[in-house]
Amino acid sequence: MGRDMSVADSITIATDPMTIYGQVADPSQMGRWSPENTGAEVPAPGTPATVGTVFTGSNRRGRARWVTRCTVTEAVPGERFAFIVRAIGRRRPLITAAIASWSYDLAPVEGGTLVTETWTDNRKGWPDFAASLFDKTVTGGHRFSDFQRRNIAKTLARMKADLDGR
Repeated sequence: MGRDMSVADSITIATDPMTIYGQVADPSQMGRWSPENTGAEVPAPGTPATVGTVFTGSNRRGRARWVTRCTVTEAVPGERFAFIVRAIGRRRPLITAAIASWSYDLAPVEGGTLVTETWTDNRKGWPDFAASLFDKTVTGGHRFSDFQRRNIAKTLARMKADLDGR
């Protein structure tokens, strides 16, 4: 059975796209919502990142801690923010590889903004059996796509609780 290479979920948040964009496009804020990411070191905290901005994300899962080096690939105010994860490591992102891409699409809808978060597995060169073994080891027995599906749902719910009505 092949693996899911991309998963996404959406939620409506009762505020305008630019307000949400101002938060989502500042990677240092993600730790407020994500069950795994604890924040990021960015060149200009408190402001939206732009295309080409490189930042270091901090993450934890249980007792495991690691950092990633990410590059912003799209930054369209009020519409879309995306980045690619290109390196990973315990204390410093030393292992360079195609890891994942993340995006946040914002669309005005009745009552606010439809926010869609998407994770894409960029490990295309990995054989399915190797990816499956790795994924189950690092997620406690889950396929990575299923694990990310749950993380995305949690992130969006926390984002809604935080940003609704702003």
